[in-house]
Amino acid sequence: MITTSVAEAADCLKKGQVLAYPTEAVWGLGCDPFNEKAFREILKLKQRPIEKGVILLAANVAQVEHLLTSLSTEMKEKVIASWSSRTSEERATTWLLPADEQIPSWIKGNHPKVAVRVTTHSLCVALCHAFNGFIVSTSANPAGLPPARTLQEASHYFSSELNYLNGDLGSSQQPSKIIDAETGEVIRA
Repeated sequence: MITTSVAEAADCLKKGQVLAYPTEAVWGLGCDPFNEKAFREILKLKQRPIEKGVILLAANVAQVEHLLTSLSTEMKEKVIASWSSRTSEERATTWLLPADEQIPSWIKGNHPKVAVRVTTHSLCVALCHAFNGFIVSTSANPAGLPPARTLQEASHYFSSELNYLNGDLGSSQQPSKIIDAETGEVIRA
């Protein structure tokens, strides 16, 4: 299915299906992070090992507030500022945050932390709101191939195996940088 309806796309996620959708810089694959079967379908499509973990994408800080509680006040403010004060052309930031018991082990992979990004991409914000929570966001490509940057590229990789939310890609030229919120280490520059 290819749709431009955010409500239809959110329904796909709620039904345990995988969805391809445009993000800030590349197309992503998403699912309900609490649905292990859907998550394993993403891994199969991408030929990605579960050990690597994936990013969670949220519409606002409130959706991931519980993951910020163990950070220092200064770091919490820095993380929130990176999400909220970014222009659409600026590269997004994904933060590695201490995972609490609400985050399924398959989302983290072999890591004690979880990768989280609050997006300013209007379609992704609308999708997370319609889904009523954060979603999985991993690049739409099989392992070793470049991430899809168009609906055509995504559908070339995955054909009719997926549902697609058609829309505009964001203005960022690169996928998000990834930073460990506790150590400050830059994981992906």
